[in-house]
Amino acid sequence: MNHAHTDTLPGSVAWLGYGGLLPFAGTVLAIVVDPHHAYLWSDALMAYGAVILSFVGALHWGFAMNLPSLDAGRRRACFIWSTVPALMAWPATLLVPIDAGLLLVTGFLVHYWQDRRLAARARLPGWYLPLRLRLTVVACASLLSGAFLVPA
Repeated sequence: MNHAHTDTLPGSVAWLGYGGLLPFAGTVLAIVVDPHHAYLWSDALMAYGAVILSFVGALHWGFAMNLPSLDAGRRRACFIWSTVPALMAWPATLLVPIDAGLLLVTGFLVHYWQDRRLAARARLPGWYLPLRLRLTVVACASLLSGAFLVPA
């Protein structure tokens, strides 16, 4: 069954999406229970955040290739935007935790805003934006927690 344009979140998407939050929550928990290695856990958290931010950016590349309702300008904008999250994520891996966390959170929030802009112009599944909002909130809360839990 094709769930591409329904309001029902497919079970596999739910498992994969919410399962992808485990490394966010797990590394924050590790910072709390193993403060001796807080910088290691924080680096792991920020690296995972960078990987996931790059991943969500790539969604727009897929939308640009597959959404027939996009005009040429919107399609080009999706292709261009899809590279921006990776360009924000990579330098975050080189920064101290607080700066990395703030940069990644900014990337996730701007990307969600871009998702909303795209959804206003293209037919996306009804479950997409609510899922992206929930995942974005948890990712951002984890990144900020991890950034501020590490001693300066």
